[in-house]
Amino acid sequence: MEAARESMAALLDAGLFASAQTLGCFLVSSAGSSNDAGMSMKVESLVLHGDALYGEKEFRRALNAYKQAMQYSRSIPRQATSNIRSSVSTTGRSPSPNSSNLLSFNENEVKFKIALCHSALCEHREALQEMEGIPSKVRTLKMNLMLGKLYRISRNSRSAAVCYKECLRQCPYVFEAITALAEMGLSAKEFSILFLQAPNRGGKLPSDSVDPQRWWNQRYVEAQCCIASHDYKGGLDIYLELMQRFPNNVHILLEIAKVEAIIGRNDEAIMDFEKARLIDPNIMTYMDEYAILLKTKPDYTKLNKLVHDMLHIDPARPETCVALAAMWERKDERKALTFAEKSLRVDDRHITGYIMKGNLHLSLNRPDLAVTDFRGAQELRADLRSYQGLVRAYLALAKCKEALFTAREAMKVMHQSAKALKLVGDVHAISSSGREKARKFYESAIRLEPGFIGAALALADLHVAEGRNREALMLLERYLRQWANDSLHIKLAQVFAATNMLSDALSHYQSALRINPQNEAAKKGLERLEKQMKGVDPDAPEEDEDNEADDIDADQDDAELL
Repeated sequence: MEAARESMAALLDAGLFASAQTLGCFLVSSAGSSNDAGMSMKVESLVLHGDALYGEKEFRRALNAYKQAMQYSRSIPRQATSNIRSSVSTTGRSPSPNSSNLLSFNENEVKFKIALCHSALCEHREALQEMEGIPSKVRTLKMNLMLGKLYRISRNSRSAAVCYKECLRQCPYVFEAITALAEMGLSAKEFSILFLQAPNRGGKLPSDSVDPQRWWNQRYVEAQCCIASHDYKGGLDIYLELMQRFPNNVHILLEIAKVEAIIGRNDEAIMDFEKARLIDPNIMTYMDEYAILLKTKPDYTKLNKLVHDMLHIDPARPETCVALAAMWERKDERKALTFAEKSLRVDDRHITGYIMKGNLHLSLNRPDLAVTDFRGAQELRADLRSYQGLVRAYLALAKCKEALFTAREAMKVMHQSAKALKLVGDVHAISSSGREKARKFYESAIRLEPGFIGAALALADLHVAEGRNREALMLLERYLRQWANDSLHIKLAQVFAATNMLSDALSHYQSALRINPQNEAAKKGLERLEKQMKGVDPDAPEEDEDNEADDIDADQDDAELL
C-alpha cells in the first residue's frame, strides 16, 4: 500500500480531499502486519485520512482519526515512530490538516491538528487543553497564534499577550497579533521593542533600529493603538497618510471606512466602501457594516444590490447574514432577527452580529435581550455603538442609573469623543430636572466637534421641550447654512409645524425629500402636515384605511394558504 499512500499525499497536496478521503478508507482498513513497521504505516495512514476529512470540513471524523493515530503511536517504540518514512517530502513544508508531508510522526503537530478540529467545532476548552500540551519551545508561528486566540476566548489576557508577542518576535507582519495586542492595551513603544527582536532581511536580528523598510508597519501599529484607545481621529489621520503611500490598498480603505462608520461620518464611510468594492468587487470584509450604513441612509437600491452580490460570493459568511438582516429589517423585523442570530451561529465572535441583534431587539420592544446583545459586543471589543445601544436599552427599561453609568463610562473611555458627550446629555435630557445638564453636555459636544449634527438636533429638541422654539430655529438654520442635511430640514419642519408656520414646514419637508427621496420620516411628516393644512386632525383614526389594510392582510393570508 506504499504506492497508495504516496498517491494519497499527492491528492491532499492537490486539494482533492474527496478522493483522498475515499482512498484513506482503504488505507486505514487494510490488514497490514502487526509489527512496528506495520503499526507505523497505520499511524501515518490515519493522519493522512484525518487531513482528508479536515479538508472536507468533516471535523468530528477528522478528530477521531487523529486521536486514533495518537493512540496507535503510543503503542509503538519511540525509535520506530521516528523512522516513519515520508509520504511526500519534496516541499519540506511542516504538516498541517491541509498538508500531507509527514517527514516523521510529530506528536505535537497531531495535537495541533486535534486542536484545530476542536476549534472548528467551537469546543474551545478542549482545543486549549490540546495546545497547552505542546511545549512552548517547539511551538511554531501558527501554533502560537492559535494559542493566543484560544487564551483570549477564555479571557486569559496575560497568557494571550505572551503568545501574540512571540508571534511578532518570529514575524513582525502577523497582523492578527498586532490588532489583538493593540486591543489589549500594548503601546506603540512596546511594539517597537518587539519588532527589534524580529528577524530582519536575510534572517538577521537588527541590533539597534527597525528596518527602514518597515516604517509603514510601525505607522500601521500606531493607527491600531489609536483606534483601540478610541482615539479615532488619530487613527484615521495615520490611515490617510498610509493611503497616500499605498493608493488603492483595499485593507486600509476598509479600515478607514469602518472608523468613519463608528464615529458617524456615514457619507464618507459609504464612499470609501464603494471605492473598495470598485477595486475588489468580491471583497466581503466589513461589507455588513456597509449594508447597515445603506439601510440607515436609506438607499435600498444599493442595499439590495450589495446583498445580491454577497449571496453570490459567499452565502455562508456572517457578513452576508448581517447584510440580510439589514435588508429585511424594514419589511419583517422578526425575519431580520433570525438572520442576525444566524450570523452569530456562524461566528460567535462577530461583533456586528451582536450590534445588529441588539438594535433589532430594541425595535421589537425587548430591551432586556438587547442589553445582553450589546454586552456581548462589548466583551469582544467595546466601541461607541455598543455603548449607545446599552444606553438606549437601559433607558427603555427605565434604568436611568445604569444608563448614566454606561454613558459616563463611554465618556471616560472616549474622552475626546463628542458622541460620548452627547450620550451623557441624552440620559440627562430624559428628566425635566436634568435638562440644564443635558444642555451643557450638548454644547460641549458641539464645541468639540462643530459639525456634529446629532448634537445640534438634540439641543434643538431640548430648546423645544423648554418652549424656546426661536432658539431652536436659529440653531438649526445656522447649521443648515453650512450643511445641507435632510435631518436638519426635517427638524426645522417639525419646529415650524409646532409653531403653526405650516408653509415653512412644508418647504423644509420638500427640501428634505429632494436631498433624500427615500427618507421615511420626511414622507410621514409631509403626509401629516398636508392633513393639518386641510384642517383634518392628523391623529384621528382612519377607519376606511384600517379596513382596507385588514382586507389586504386577509388577501395575503389567503394567498399563503393557497
